[in-house]
Amino acid sequence: MKILIIEDEIFPALHLEAVVHELGCTVVGIAPDAATALELAAQQPVDLALVDLNLRDGLTGPDIARQIATRYGTKVFYLTANPGQAPLNFDGALGVVTKPFEDKAIAEAIDAVRRSASSH
Repeated sequence: MKILIIEDEIFPALHLEAVVHELGCTVVGIAPDAATALELAAQQPVDLALVDLNLRDGLTGPDIARQIATRYGTKVFYLTANPGQAPLNFDGALGVVTKPFEDKAIAEAIDAVRRSASSH
């Protein structure tokens, strides 16, 4: 499974990358802002995007999530300390992993995407 990490804080991003690798998935990139995220999503198919709401360029996570889900069929899980701010009202938005996240929550998000893919 190919995963795009959209997170502007380097330590959480690197931790996510390590967890994703431990779970046998590939990280296609780490994006700290909207421009980088959209560029990486356009370069190759991505199964899952882990999207922080607040990035280097502001509260752009929801817009990024909606765009990559709509354009590329990418599944999305938000990463946020404020789950109420995460819009889940579009196809591809599967849920929220609350920060600070536990490794188990990331594994559950990846499993949800795997289950979603196998049911189609």
